[in-house]
Amino acid sequence: MDNLVSDLQTLIRQPSVSAKKTGLVECANLVASMMQRSGINSGVLYLDDQSIPPIVYGEVRSKVNPSRTLLFYNHYDVQPEDPVELWDDDPFSGKVENNKVYGRGSADDKGELITRIKAVEYCLKATGDVPCNVKFMVEGEEEIGSIHVEQYLEKYKEKLACDGVIWEFGYIDAKERPVISLGMKGLLYVELLAAGPVRDAHSSLAVLIENPAWRLVQALATMRDSKGRVLIKDWYKEARPFAKQELAAIAREPFDVQEFKQEYGVKRFVNNATGTDVKKALVGMPTCNIAGFDSGYIGEGAKTVLPAKARVKIDFRLVPGMVPEKQLARLKKHLKDRGFSDIEVKFIHGEEAARTPLSDPFVKVVEEAAKESFGNYVLSVSAAGTGPMYSFVKVLQAPCISIGSTYLFARIHSPNEFARIEFLNRCTKCMARILEKFAA
Repeated sequence: MDNLVSDLQTLIRQPSVSAKKTGLVECANLVASMMQRSGINSGVLYLDDQSIPPIVYGEVRSKVNPSRTLLFYNHYDVQPEDPVELWDDDPFSGKVENNKVYGRGSADDKGELITRIKAVEYCLKATGDVPCNVKFMVEGEEEIGSIHVEQYLEKYKEKLACDGVIWEFGYIDAKERPVISLGMKGLLYVELLAAGPVRDAHSSLAVLIENPAWRLVQALATMRDSKGRVLIKDWYKEARPFAKQELAAIAREPFDVQEFKQEYGVKRFVNNATGTDVKKALVGMPTCNIAGFDSGYIGEGAKTVLPAKARVKIDFRLVPGMVPEKQLARLKKHLKDRGFSDIEVKFIHGEEAARTPLSDPFVKVVEEAAKESFGNYVLSVSAAGTGPMYSFVKVLQAPCISIGSTYLFARIHSPNEFARIEFLNRCTKCMARILEKFAA
């Protein structure tokens, strides 16, 4: 564990912020050299455009069972460290305190990556072999939407061929149970822009000049009701309903409502959801979320201004069956039909949802490994978040399952992100057991 923690600290101390395009190649090379020292044949791979961050590819061929291959997908890029002033220490310090490792990427995703590397290293040192073939694909753009991951999958399809994928991430709940997730929601991310006067004007002119911020507010009010339902025509048309087996799994899944509300400081859920409806919403309901709104003056004191521009960023979570391109066309038609054709719609990112069936044999492999390593586990039909899982399923034709070491309240994407060392330990053991059981 000392070696695992020190290697994680080394990774944290190399900033690799994809949103700012800083330290990505350096971190990719660092990951490749770390894999090499662990006995994993590795290197960095590029697309034709070498300005695009590389992936790190790693591979160990099994002597005893070369017919089965497990792929670990992870990412070496991290979220921006901002706001820096809210960190207790340097965001890239890798400080160890109270059995926690602090720093940006300590949990998401460098902590997760290190558990996979160390599991393979352990197998090699203990037996001189791995139970099945092992491959790694570690990308550098996950935090900005994995915009080139499908191109990498297509270009290196033969090299990345596998029989199953362990996803880059997985939560551990407050009762120290890993959450095994069988899918991820999709995403449509857009920016809406409204224009007003050619320059900011005095707000007294609001009787004559339409305020672009109000224009956006009015448009937004037509897109979602107070119960959280998206009002765009045919929005749910292709959304796949839950199967009976999935509904049964959702009903069994534990969820501590009071603890969740306390952690986030909320008193009620959208649409006053309770019971199973809360869990169904998390794993399988589409959303329309305002991620950011920008217009006018928001500094100290008063400034009576009528802004020249207004913009809003919106993320729509999608479920299996919903195609981002189709949903984007419906959004544009909705705005046009309601008299908002002057509002510009800028597409930023789209990702389809993916879900591994509960009946897939890979599910039982991960369940057994989790039970042996943690004592208990939670099985979830899908995560509430989004990642490029659909691209892996489509290109590699392999089932994907998420399981990992990240404590549910580890402050990922926030100041003072941390990884709990005992969870890194258990997760490393779990990964080794998955390799053993996958080979059987």
